[in-house]
Amino acid sequence: MSAVHDVPQAGIFALGTASHCYLEFDLREGAEPRGLVALVASLREPRTTIGGVNLVSGFRPGLWRELGATAPAELRDFAEPVRGDDGFEMPATQHDALLWLSGSAYDVVFDEARAAINCLAPVATAAAETTSWPYRHDRDLTGFVDGTENPSLALAPDVAVVPDGRPGAGGSVVLLQRWLHAAAAWEALSVTEQERVMGRTKADSVELDPRPVDSHVARTDQGDFGDIFRRNMPYGTVGEHGTMFVGFAREQQPLQRMLESMAGVGGQRDALTRYATPLTGAYYFVPSVGALRAFASETA
Repeated sequence: MSAVHDVPQAGIFALGTASHCYLEFDLREGAEPRGLVALVASLREPRTTIGGVNLVSGFRPGLWRELGATAPAELRDFAEPVRGDDGFEMPATQHDALLWLSGSAYDVVFDEARAAINCLAPVATAAAETTSWPYRHDRDLTGFVDGTENPSLALAPDVAVVPDGRPGAGGSVVLLQRWLHAAAAWEALSVTEQERVMGRTKADSVELDPRPVDSHVARTDQGDFGDIFRRNMPYGTVGEHGTMFVGFAREQQPLQRMLESMAGVGGQRDALTRYATPLTGAYYFVPSVGALRAFASETA
């Protein structure tokens, strides 16, 4: 059983929330990284029976290490684009900190997000903001079920959390990407064509047999790359929308290998990338509750 200081941030596993806000922050010129972490650590989640907000906070891996804090040894910033053999590119848009707020209704998420921005304003600016919401229970805006290969909630910590005895124990690595859908081109495909792109049936999410080698299922097979825990959400407007990819893992390698496979590094490019474009890309280390709490007393 984990020690108290190795407990993961609970919001990682808070399924079923209806409203989400992702805030990414950059340090102000001259501000100290320790001051940013201390202010984030001072934030408190509302503890209400109705309308509570879950708060997950993470930091650029390099920034977290600058403070002498531990993290998985191989963890690196998303400092360079991922380029496929045919020139397809996933951009690197790394920021210094991430706050992910989720709750039962957008009004409480909105209020807490504004409060968080104001709290961090002396040391950091909100560089990116995206709001998200569920679509037809568990589908993304392509109409397909998202997260079919996710582990059960009981097993998710084994996939998403750094185990005891390792650097950063109780923490998690998260990959955050915003993908814009080419909705008109996607909807011009027949259901059969869409299923070949995905590698699954649309109605009931059954894997095709045989599956096309360039299908999304084939290019992101967790049996090949390692397990991750996805908390993806739709985002956007009627006219411009897509998917917020939010992938947690106990180490960076499965996430990075999946990106390279999708981009077509040393192989075929994921067919889905012809109908969805990555606009952002960043890695964050989500420290354990205790590791983060250690900085809270440093606030003035």
